[in-house]
Amino acid sequence: MKRLSEIGAGTVARILSFENNDLFLKLMEMGCVPGELVKVEQIAPLGDPISIIVAGYNLSLRLNEADNIFVEELGIA
Repeated sequence: MKRLSEIGAGTVARILSFENNDLFLKLMEMGCVPGELVKVEQIAPLGDPISIIVAGYNLSLRLNEADNIFVEELGIA
C-alpha cells in the first residue's frame, strides 16, 4: 500500500482508503472513492500539484491532499 503522492506519472492505481477524515468528504465529492481507479497524468516540475484522471475527468491535487489517499499500485498504462 502506497500514498497517491508517492507514485509516478503514468501509473494506474486503485484507491483503498483515506488517512485524514477532514479531507474525506472533499475528496469523495471530487470522485476519489475507495475502489475507483486513478491514473497519475502529470507531476508539476517542482512536484506540486499533480494531475490525475479519476472517474473520467482530470483533477489537480496538492501533494498534501494526495498524501492522504492510500492506493494499490497496479502498473503503468
